[in-house]
Amino acid sequence: MNSQYFRTLAAALLLGTGTVALATTAFVSVAEAATRPQVGRLLQQAIDLAKNGNTGAASAKLHEAEAVGGLTSGDQAAIEQTRSFISAKSGSGAVGSKGKFATDYNAGRYAAVVGEDAQELRKAGQYDGQSQLIVAQAYYLMGDYPQAIRMLRDMGGGEQVEKLLMAAAAKSGDTEAEQAAAERLIIAGQPSYWTYMLAGADNTRGLTDRQTLDVSRLRLLTGNMRGPEDYQLAAELALQFGDPTEAQNIIQKGVTAKVLVDQRSQRLGGMAQAAAAKDAAAIAATAQKANAAKNGDALVRLGENYWGMGKFPDAVSAIQAGIKKGVTDLNDAQIRLGMAYLDAGQKDAAIRAFNSVKGDPKQQMIAHIWSVYTRTAK
Repeated sequence: MNSQYFRTLAAALLLGTGTVALATTAFVSVAEAATRPQVGRLLQQAIDLAKNGNTGAASAKLHEAEAVGGLTSGDQAAIEQTRSFISAKSGSGAVGSKGKFATDYNAGRYAAVVGEDAQELRKAGQYDGQSQLIVAQAYYLMGDYPQAIRMLRDMGGGEQVEKLLMAAAAKSGDTEAEQAAAERLIIAGQPSYWTYMLAGADNTRGLTDRQTLDVSRLRLLTGNMRGPEDYQLAAELALQFGDPTEAQNIIQKGVTAKVLVDQRSQRLGGMAQAAAAKDAAAIAATAQKANAAKNGDALVRLGENYWGMGKFPDAVSAIQAGIKKGVTDLNDAQIRLGMAYLDAGQKDAAIRAFNSVKGDPKQQMIAHIWSVYTRTAK
């Protein structure tokens, strides 16, 4: 899902069952994004028929959609949303305060929605969660993004709330709120939002090459490599930090994905392969030197090397020994330890290692997004 499409989808927020029908674009988005194709096609036909005033035929199409076997939660939500739309078009929707609320919203009279209409709903005891969500969307569509964010932050979450919060935060330049919403969506089982979380990490000012490599590693793990440049950069940085086996694996994944087909990638792959063979042949001597060193920095580097080779228990042991001996950068060592724990199958220990990173904001950010990945990785 690209950024523009996401913002369009969030702007036409898909609300649940209720008496307020959304603008037509919301239901187009339902058919495109929230349902399986066979259900989405029928709902789109129902929407088009209702738009043209043929609500009887629209209801018939809705019943066809309901009869499709194995309806998912997304299918069911979209069916109910479409039912509300047809109801409003047929004139059988809400009356009174709710009816005016719906009419003003669909007519684009957002100032009335957030003002007199919301006040009337409060007086009638009908200002429920869905109504609040619609008011927040009205603020969004009015361009009052800070007020939309304030409302949404108080609404207790949920996918619809978080999507609109992300869109409002992006419009207002509130990167922190946008990232926090993306994180909550990821934790709730929406891995597509790694795109936004990693974009925010990439845009952090002053990242070191080492931190850029850590973000690139997560791009690879979450399926968010954007093209050959991402693979090449990750491989080059892995080589730079003495992890040729990891670099070789990155290049191979790019080749398998049919992304790396140019001569530069072939040369880079050859360099990584040669360096990895040399590294493997010298690993015993490297370990001996690391153990004899005065502090634990070389042992941490050895552990990261083991990690790149897929020797995860060895990586944990080496990094632990390095930390015990004393290291120059404890935060960085804890990040390496967390990565090793994760791939060794010790998720709780990995999270503790990542959460122990303190002090440096950029290192904390790297550790945090690795912690999020650990909590959601299968």
